Amino acid sequence: MKRVVTKSGIALTLLAGLPVRILQIPAEQTLQLRQSILWPTTTLSQLVLPEDSLGKHYGAFLVDRDNPVAVISLFLENIPIDKGVAVQPAESVQRSVRFRKFACDSQHQGKGLGTQLLRYSLSMARSQDGATHAWCDARTAALGWYERRGLVPFGSEFDKGGVKYIRMKIDLQTFEPST
Repeated sequence: MKRVVTKSGIALTLLAGLPVRILQIPAEQTLQLRQSILWPTTTLSQLVLPEDSLGKHYGAFLVDRDNPVAVISLFLENIPIDKGVAVQPAESVQRSVRFRKFACDSQHQGKGLGTQLLRYSLSMARSQDGATHAWCDARTAALGWYERRGLVPFGSEFDKGGVKYIRMKIDLQTFEPST
């Protein structure tokens, strides 16, 4: 796997011999994958987040495609404090980013696209927004995937729309996007 950032800021990665572009995209361009992968029984309008206009959205594109094959949305948002779970004092005062609606087309899962998109978007949050931590509400079914990428769970499991979640976080000050 080879990663290059072009002069225009486009990340170009070769994964399994396929060139992949990672671009910042409008929120509207994330909706199709949000629906098809995360919430297939909802309408596209139901997947628009009230804060979408405040976030940064990234997409991973195969060079021969106009639509992203993986998407992620990031928002500046403090790490929440769960009942009975102590968040380190330093984490509560530092700049945190929350990532949401992270989805990869099922035909392209397991090829490293999601990993590269996550790494790229978190490195951009650190370098452009000064984020020191990142967190998400991860589906418990994906817990191991996130742990293998350096995130650690915190808080208690909870349910949203019949899906079980756990909060996870990562320290971006020690995060290495290339590992």
